[in-house]
Amino acid sequence: AASALGGPSARAAAVRAAAAVELVHNFTLLHDDVMDRDTTRRHRPTAWTVFGDADAILAGDALQALALRLLADDPHPAAREASARLTECVIELCAGQHTDTALEQRAPTEVGLAEVLIMAEAKTGALLGCACALGALYAGADPAEVAAMDGFGRQAGLAFQLIDDVIGIWGDPRRTGKPAGADLVVRKKSLPVVAALTSGTPAAAELATLYARPYADDDGEIARTALAVEQAGGRDWAQAEAADRMARAVQELSRAVPAPETAGGLLALAEFVTRRTN
Repeated sequence: AASALGGPSARAAAVRAAAAVELVHNFTLLHDDVMDRDTTRRHRPTAWTVFGDADAILAGDALQALALRLLADDPHPAAREASARLTECVIELCAGQHTDTALEQRAPTEVGLAEVLIMAEAKTGALLGCACALGALYAGADPAEVAAMDGFGRQAGLAFQLIDDVIGIWGDPRRTGKPAGADLVVRKKSLPVVAALTSGTPAAAELATLYARPYADDDGEIARTALAVEQAGGRDWAQAEAADRMARAVQELSRAVPAPETAGGLLALAEFVTRRTN
């Protein structure tokens, strides 16, 4: 984002801010894995499974503090506003995670698609939006350009989450590093699942029945559940919604970076998000 708006010098100036965003991202992953009890991440055991809950939580806390210290020590004129934006982003991330955990306690038929979309934007869109906005700040962008870059990141982040949720159900374990149908095993109310549950189809009723009972540790049940999501339209909806969100992201990007040749790297990111398989 900094490079697209300010060239190589802005890109170099934004390295600290980029590192701060990455530290925050990894802090959230450490904490998410503890809360979700996920045992694998990027083809490796998650931190809590190796070092225990306490050390994984403390490591996440330390990463967040290191991120803020990076910006506090940064002499760049944009650092103060960047720090404030990143702090607000963390608050939004926490709110999104709280909503996510609360939704998991509700019955499958009690969750609406609109609230899951809002939660996904807070959990995923907010961080990518913040990253793009920080890049714009370090390039000396005006408030309208910063807002447009934030909008680009938020929409791209939501597209990313939609595809990630598709992969969480139908992804190849050899590529994802997670067991097949991992999200279905834990009865995660992901975007494709909630779209399917709210479709009003016979497959939606079957899915609600499957989701209302504990997982039976049966590969056949994973296949039946995935098929119910697909037959209820959850997969098609998620892929179409991801494409729509990415189109919105590109529209936001054009407001800040009108020249396609300058926006090339960010457009490549948009292309990757909607076509990735792991």
